Amino acid sequence: MAVIKERVELARRRVMDFADVPANRRRGGDLRTLLSPATVGSTSGFAGAVRLAPGETVSEHYHPYSEEFLYVVEGELRIDLDGDPRTVRANQTLFVPKGVRHRMVNAGGGPAVAVFFLSPLAPSPELGHVDTEEVAEPSAALSEVGG
Repeated sequence: MAVIKERVELARRRVMDFADVPANRRRGGDLRTLLSPATVGSTSGFAGAVRLAPGETVSEHYHPYSEEFLYVVEGELRIDLDGDPRTVRANQTLFVPKGVRHRMVNAGGGPAVAVFFLSPLAPSPELGHVDTEEVAEPSAALSEVGG
């Protein structure tokens, strides 16, 4: 039992890299959930990053249980909050309240990277996101950046 406990504790302190988890492209973009109950045993939220090529979009959705915190690391994103567009540039952040429909669009001329954190966790992963539009087909720009 002590060996199992030691392995669990080591996993909880693991440093995660963008390449450590597969891309989730279900809603568009190259989204990676890095810190989560599945990867490090978190119990109150999850965090990750998303990369978007110029013109690429993460389709509109909302989180019925969680607030989302976004920080743009590189580039410029347009974040639509219940249809109201906000421009968020590198080194800027945006809060997405629980239940607010939001979409992310790389409206800039170069790649964009954003870090996200959501809390609290939904009662189960499948309840964490509600899609409000269909995902567009991956853009030609995506294949140009190695997607």
